[in-house]
Amino acid sequence: MMSNPINRRSFLGSSLAATGLSAAAASLSAAEQTAAKTGKTQQPIRNEKILHARQVALDILKPTQKELEHGLELHANSLVFDSYGFAPRAAIDGDKLAAAINDHASTAELQDLREDMSMTRCVTDPAEQREFKEAFDAAGVTCIFQNAGEEGQDPMRLIKRLARFTYTTDMLADFVPKAVTPDDIEQAQKEGRHCLYLTGNGVPLTQQWETTTDEMKYMRIFFQLGIRMMHMTYNRRNMLGDGCAEPANAGLSDFGREVVREMNQLGIIPDVAHSGWQTSLETAQVSEKPMVASHSTCASLHHHIRSKPDNVIKAIVETNGLIGICCIPRYLGGSGDISRLIDHIDYVVKKFGIDHIAIGTDVAYTSRNSTLENKKVPRAPRSRTPWRSLWPPDSFRTTSEMSTSVSWTNWPLFTVGLVQRGYSDEDIQKIIGGNMLRVCRESLS
Repeated sequence: MMSNPINRRSFLGSSLAATGLSAAAASLSAAEQTAAKTGKTQQPIRNEKILHARQVALDILKPTQKELEHGLELHANSLVFDSYGFAPRAAIDGDKLAAAINDHASTAELQDLREDMSMTRCVTDPAEQREFKEAFDAAGVTCIFQNAGEEGQDPMRLIKRLARFTYTTDMLADFVPKAVTPDDIEQAQKEGRHCLYLTGNGVPLTQQWETTTDEMKYMRIFFQLGIRMMHMTYNRRNMLGDGCAEPANAGLSDFGREVVREMNQLGIIPDVAHSGWQTSLETAQVSEKPMVASHSTCASLHHHIRSKPDNVIKAIVETNGLIGICCIPRYLGGSGDISRLIDHIDYVVKKFGIDHIAIGTDVAYTSRNSTLENKKVPRAPRSRTPWRSLWPPDSFRTTSEMSTSVSWTNWPLFTVGLVQRGYSDEDIQKIIGGNMLRVCRESLS
């Protein structure tokens, strides 16, 4: 694969420097020398938040210098595809949000304003744009399967987030364009750019229930707008099936089966990351194309409603799909850190094969400016638990070290961790991007 001349020196040098290996950081590898000749290098990262996250992860992994250098260079030379995640989030404009609160804006208005600013100020604010680009470059991620549809089925609700990321990719096309085909993703990697491939957290439905064909008509429209993957359910029960938080675990409805068939026809990947186990299993049984649990974990290592048991993973694998392991400590269980993330990857590879695993982080880098801006906003009264979050509590205690070790900008160290576990370069490239790219191709075939 062609190397990325923009990102490599930044995250390779800063990561090596963070371990005290400054001599190694200063001496360029053969690949870096090639990059240097293009004149497209940048200054090493000096973002203390990113460097702190690196150090926390490195203290856990404790790689040798050889493992670290090899992993970072492999990461730099690979197509890296986050199977479900978020582009770096901008800080809000605290003054603007405070003014809206003082002007008695509704809860819905405030939520929309907050979300819009976090997703689009990387375009309009120079400081946020610098932070956005620095985090993206530090992660060395080619493509994110970007959450671009708010949780639910209402097309008007789903289109808002899609519009925000369409705007961002349109306005920052030289840095992070929208990809609409797998070829676009490969081209971005060759050109040393990043890109977003879009997914929605729900299937758009009109809720008119005239005919199944009429009810599914917006699926095609959202596909035409760039959505390439959709959640079957989001935690709760809907007309397609039971979500992961439903104790009944009733499975897929007749209408849900029709939706899976329509997804297959259109080229939309069915995603059961937030679906119940029976819904996930039956989706796999119906789907004639690869489907995924894009950001989940293995129930055999840690039982959680967001994990998947072996029989469900096996069914997903039989569609030629994959499971993406996420970076949420309470879903990972155990140590809840970067080492535990690799444990889940190991489990899938050993049990189901190297072709059916990815990393879907489900976490985002948040601008360092957020703390200051949030202080400007009056404290809101405590609100009711959101509908999507009505699920059983658990006793797992997440620590700062856990969360920091699996920070989104630590993507290069996920690759280092895989090097430590003895994976070949070819197999690592499948895990960090190749498998997800394959699923995307087969979905559109």
